[in-house]
Amino acid sequence: MSDTQTQGGAGGAFDLSQFHGVFFEEAGENLADMETLLLAIDEACADDEALNAIFRCAHSIKGGAATFGFQDVASLTHVMETLLDKLRRHELTVTTRMIDTLLESGDVLKHLLSRHQGSTGELIDCSELVERIGALARGAAAAPVAAPVAPSRPAAAAAAAPGERVLDIAVGPMDEPQLASHLADLFDEIPGLGKLESIDGGQADAQRIRRFRVVTTAADGDLLDLFSFHVSRDQVTITPVGGQPAVAAPAAPAPVVAAALAGKDEENASYGFFVDLPGQAEAVPATAIAPVPQAIVAPERAAVPAPPVARAKAPERASTPGNNLEGSTIRVPIEKVDQLINLVGELVITQAMLAQTGRGLDPVAHQAMAAGLGDLERNTRMLQESVMAIRMIPMAMVFNRFPRMLRDLAAKLGKQVELQTIGEDTELDKGMIEKITDPLTHLVRNAADHGIELPEVRIAAGKPAQGTVTLAAAHQGGSIVIEVRDDGRGLNRGKLLAKAAERGLPVSASMSDQEVYGLIFEPGFSTAAEVTDVSGRGVGMDVVKRNITGLGGSVEIDSTEGEGMRVAVRLPLTLAIMDGMSVGVADETYIVPLASVVESIHLSADDIK
Repeated sequence: MSDTQTQGGAGGAFDLSQFHGVFFEEAGENLADMETLLLAIDEACADDEALNAIFRCAHSIKGGAATFGFQDVASLTHVMETLLDKLRRHELTVTTRMIDTLLESGDVLKHLLSRHQGSTGELIDCSELVERIGALARGAAAAPVAAPVAPSRPAAAAAAAPGERVLDIAVGPMDEPQLASHLADLFDEIPGLGKLESIDGGQADAQRIRRFRVVTTAADGDLLDLFSFHVSRDQVTITPVGGQPAVAAPAAPAPVVAAALAGKDEENASYGFFVDLPGQAEAVPATAIAPVPQAIVAPERAAVPAPPVARAKAPERASTPGNNLEGSTIRVPIEKVDQLINLVGELVITQAMLAQTGRGLDPVAHQAMAAGLGDLERNTRMLQESVMAIRMIPMAMVFNRFPRMLRDLAAKLGKQVELQTIGEDTELDKGMIEKITDPLTHLVRNAADHGIELPEVRIAAGKPAQGTVTLAAAHQGGSIVIEVRDDGRGLNRGKLLAKAAERGLPVSASMSDQEVYGLIFEPGFSTAAEVTDVSGRGVGMDVVKRNITGLGGSVEIDSTEGEGMRVAVRLPLTLAIMDGMSVGVADETYIVPLASVVESIHLSADDIK
């Protein structure tokens, strides 16, 4: 199999590149979920479900990468799986070093995936990172966990339990020996099948043969059926330990093996196709395979996915009973949504024109027309609200990127910072989300760098050593208000005035607090004592205000010296379709955005002077 094609029997060469977009999108989601889960882990008492979810994220990325031939991504996620598997089996204890290394691995995976998407970023050598992950998995294994742990399955080298057999399995010669490593994954995914371990150090010999030892209760025919998912049956030799090669007659897969194979095919089917892996005995036309019947799929894998673009997608982490999201979402290209919104915008304008024309008609003589125009206005408004809701995205999509950033920034600054989020479910238009992310990033960095004090300073001031940065979002009328708050040192009025006077700005002691606080939005204004890679160049707050103003929004600052600071950003919910108020001035008619209207007062002729 090449990087982008696999042979599909009578169907000829089958181009896999058409499914790259779906893979990259899902890989990005899995990496984001993995980072969120890693940051939320309590090292003193790691949650089993969280560890399992992180493992599933890595496993999903590895499976897709191997399918498309992205070997660098598959190799890195494979060693990550090894470490994560030992963590979820309680063979290792979660440490800060492990979390840091896994977070670093996620960053490297993002870079590798970006390069496969066509980015021209710098080529990264992952060998040192792979060795570090392997060392973590090997080094900590010698120190058993003191707390009671769940019993694990016996190692292949250990004595077999009653009814189990110990077998040596040779696989090859193989054109791609690294594919044999995936056999261990198949064993892990089939409860009760047994345990398979490499006895060749993970390397093929001169004849390109890989060797394994397995403890199992399965029949030889079942093992052959399982192994033939990656290699042809004639490349597998099974030898009982201390005996002669076993003679395995062809046999139908046992139910547990059939379920696992069906589940594996379903993973490939999630991209809308089936893959003929290298070394498989017989290629199957990609267009000739029907979805796996639900009757033979293991219960936890019973859902059959739809085609790639319009495929129902359920979260991997289980939801509460009765709250299953299977089939409740659909992937649609954003271009189609934008086209729909543009058409609805044109429809709204046309409806408004018809309504204005209808006001000049006699409502008695044209009663049916008036009723129809009323229905059109109501339905158009409902359609507009429904279509706009499609583009609305929860603020959690923005908030979720800050825990990692704050964690790294706090470590660099030697500070202790906790992030709290409020109103993550508050929704904002996708276009606004993309434009507000950078300003919010600067505000959060500013709060951690300038606002939160060092632990010893906070303790001396009677504060807890750990500072808090709060992100909050809420709807207010037709706008959304996003706040960045910290419980740090706040703004020093005297220091701001002195710095402004030093730079030649027109300031005076009679200025209000709000006017003084507004000085930080002046271009090049900074109170940092020295320039660092975090801040101090005076570039940022002026850009924040300019970007927010460009979106039709505003910025407000409140501060109490020694207690903290609050920056409130007010934005319209969307720029795609905006309601307006028609205002007549002499012979001219103007439209004022409704979000900008603070108050409307009805005046009579006597009120005008």
